[in-house]
Amino acid sequence: MTVISQFRLDALPSLTSTSVNLRGRDRECRTLDALITGVTSGSQVLVLRGEAGVGKSALLDYAAAQANGFKILRVIGVESDMELAFAGLQQLCAPLLDHLDDLPEPQKAALNVAFGRGIGEVPDRFLVGLAVLSLLAAAAAVQPLLCVIDDAQWLDQVSVQTLGFVARRLLVEPVAVVFAVRDRPDVLAGLPELPVEGLSDADARDLLDGVMLAGIDSRVRDRIVAETRGIPLAILEVPRNVSATELAGGFWISGKRSSTAAIEEDFVRRIRALPPETQRLLVVASADPTGDAALFLRTAAALSIAVDALGPAEAAGIIEFGPRMHFCHPLMRSAAYRAADLTDRRVVHRALADATDPQADPDRRAWHCANAALGPDDSVAAELEASAGRAASRGGVAAAAAFLERATTLTADPELRGTRAIAAARAKREAAAPEAARDLLAVAELAPLSDLQRAQVARLQAQLQFMGSRAGDAGAPQTGEAAALLLMAARGLDGLDDELARETYLEALTAAMYAGRLGEPGLLGEVAQAGRDAIARIAAPQRPIDLLLSGMTTRILDGPGAGSTHLSAALESWNTNAQNETGPVQNWPFPIAQESAAHELWDDAVLQQIATDMVRRARDGGALAMLPAALVYRAGVHVYTGEFSKAAALLEEADAITAATGHTPMKYHSLTLAAWRGIPAEAVELIEAAAADGLAKGEGRLIGVSAFTSAVLYNGLSRYEEALKAAQRCCEYEDLGFHGWCLYELIEAAVHVGDRESAEAALPRLEQRPGTSGTEWGLGVVAAARALLASDDDAERLFVEALELLEAARIGPHATRARLAYGEWLRRMNRRTDARTQLGKAYADFTEMGAQAFAERARRELAVTGEKVRKQPDASGTELTTQEAQIARLAAEGHTNSEIGAQLFVSAHTVEWHLRKVFVKLGITSRRQLRHAALPGW
Repeated sequence: MTVISQFRLDALPSLTSTSVNLRGRDRECRTLDALITGVTSGSQVLVLRGEAGVGKSALLDYAAAQANGFKILRVIGVESDMELAFAGLQQLCAPLLDHLDDLPEPQKAALNVAFGRGIGEVPDRFLVGLAVLSLLAAAAAVQPLLCVIDDAQWLDQVSVQTLGFVARRLLVEPVAVVFAVRDRPDVLAGLPELPVEGLSDADARDLLDGVMLAGIDSRVRDRIVAETRGIPLAILEVPRNVSATELAGGFWISGKRSSTAAIEEDFVRRIRALPPETQRLLVVASADPTGDAALFLRTAAALSIAVDALGPAEAAGIIEFGPRMHFCHPLMRSAAYRAADLTDRRVVHRALADATDPQADPDRRAWHCANAALGPDDSVAAELEASAGRAASRGGVAAAAAFLERATTLTADPELRGTRAIAAARAKREAAAPEAARDLLAVAELAPLSDLQRAQVARLQAQLQFMGSRAGDAGAPQTGEAAALLLMAARGLDGLDDELARETYLEALTAAMYAGRLGEPGLLGEVAQAGRDAIARIAAPQRPIDLLLSGMTTRILDGPGAGSTHLSAALESWNTNAQNETGPVQNWPFPIAQESAAHELWDDAVLQQIATDMVRRARDGGALAMLPAALVYRAGVHVYTGEFSKAAALLEEADAITAATGHTPMKYHSLTLAAWRGIPAEAVELIEAAAADGLAKGEGRLIGVSAFTSAVLYNGLSRYEEALKAAQRCCEYEDLGFHGWCLYELIEAAVHVGDRESAEAALPRLEQRPGTSGTEWGLGVVAAARALLASDDDAERLFVEALELLEAARIGPHATRARLAYGEWLRRMNRRTDARTQLGKAYADFTEMGAQAFAERARRELAVTGEKVRKQPDASGTELTTQEAQIARLAAEGHTNSEIGAQLFVSAHTVEWHLRKVFVKLGITSRRQLRHAALPGW
């Protein structure tokens, strides 16, 4: 199906001519001039933000007039038709589709599906964004582009999200993107912005004098300037809307402030003064935002109105008739629609539905039918439901939710209405519209639901509560309360849909894990027991989700080491699926449980495989929605292996993507990296902010991580008293996944402050955890801890054992800490030569990792032995940036620019630009030389 877009390419508001200098807009015009000329050195983005009528459209016209030699792409959002997925994006890209074959096949396929030009798997919306980025770059290689997006707040949600992403990923392409927006969408927040405000009093007076045919009393003029607040549209409308008597008396909108509503009301009065047939044709034009003149003519004929009847509206400067219909200002469109009564609107929508091709544009036809309905209409509701399915297949979750919501309203059959309300609520939740989802669930609860449907409603309500608690929404319950609601929902599903019940038990378990120490006492155990009971009702768990639920509940209820068999099987199953799947990329459904399971196994090979496969699948499939979580998890593995620069690069990329996609950056591994790097000025602020956030949301796990990372930081800084207190705070509650790590921090800190009792009490708890894993990592950590507490006769043997095990496991930071502790012990034994060997190696390894605090601790120990340590040289200023290093590594591996761009979600042109800088910094001239070049951090 080809989607016919609802936006106009040629809608150029004509109230202010761009051939004349704009009064009072010198600053804005200079900014736009600089934007246009700046395209020669790289992409330019600007958001014009201001209220309706303030002159944003005129400024867009000015920018277009200055863009000599540019290809201009223009789209205008329309409020009445903002629910068709990718419609605005398709309109913007329509003139560029001859470059479609230049795109990599996954991007081309995603764009075709999104635009209804092809059939395929539901595309990741950010893969569509990457495709648009590539399309713009391909077109800009021929001719510079200016993309003008007016009334962006009325674009369909997925289009504006995608354009916001594209605007953030443009870099060196000769492309300028200018948005005009009122007070939203928030997805554009953070882009370069220029507020557009009313004119100054002097400029407003000049503009008013310029549009008045006759003179005007200075006091009346000043009153009008004050009332209009310098809004150009309000001033320009004065001659049309204010009588000579009102001007003479100065009573025009006396005592009122000009507003969008007031301006629109003036337009309504002007339209209602036109002949009835003219008014009805204006309703047709306003209700059909495609601006399709052929559709307009067919609809006018169906209404038995001659097209000549539009003449008075054209003469009044309200609308222009051409190949595409367009109103002279967006507010005139809404005024034309408002000027009609409900009956007239329904008649017009019915005529538009009849005139719309059901094969070419069934979705817009369904929407017109819905607006024409006099009341519940099951046939129209069925059409809307079908439209929802088509929208979902294109990746338009928000559009699907809107169609289902309207279908619910028009459904007469009570049972079917309840079913559709549940489906609509689920879609609204997936589209991140929780309030609308709650409203639909309230509608569903009024219907005669089955027991299963009532259980589904309870689950959705609990999921919404959990979403709100994790996001820190005002009025949302604490995380522990949300976990209790999920537990109740899971119990309600028992015996009705047992597979869904077990998934909900796992959701409740993960929520309880997030709640941690701030949840009700015994909450985690209660959830785990309920989950275990659910598992016991099946012969043997087969699904990865069931294996994970079985393993996690067993670990929680039976203690350290328990449940390992099913945990290993669950992770192996997910890994196998990740390696074998070729369809749409799916994220881990329960990341905290899956990651904690891997950590509880102390198996570095499992961690490496999971992290590698997650990132590979996300990059290969272009799944930008899941890529940040995969990158963050992979970054965490790099921290464990001591590859801090790689971890930092991935975290930086993840943050850039979450900013571009409007999501909240994930904190956990950022805290771990900051602690290991050991720069107090950076780490302490980050850790304290995370702890405060956890307390506000009732997310005890975040408080636990904050305490653990504080212990790592202070042990590195040799501030052992603070490290011990932080570790003790962390270990007051067993947060699965990192509790065992913090026990080691506690033991080391306690040994250094002479609190042997605390260290010895913690050792058996450590032995029960990594000590029962049977892995080199787990056994090595236990050996290192035992060495700290061992007698002088046993310590050396244990230190050597720890080093051998940890180095075999490739857990660099823990191995190097064991070496540091060994060197410290050797120095205390007065074995200076041996101590220098171990401490020197520890210092070099920590320095190479970027673990500054631990490196300084090793340096001080070396100094005590009499060893002189050469200070590390300062950076030369020619080091590769994180993105340059990523691109250089991928190029060295033989990837093309297009392939690298697809992996990093940038254009091939941007890759080429970065590679040129890489060559200069490394002193090379070809990609072949990259294979032998030293790439820092990689």
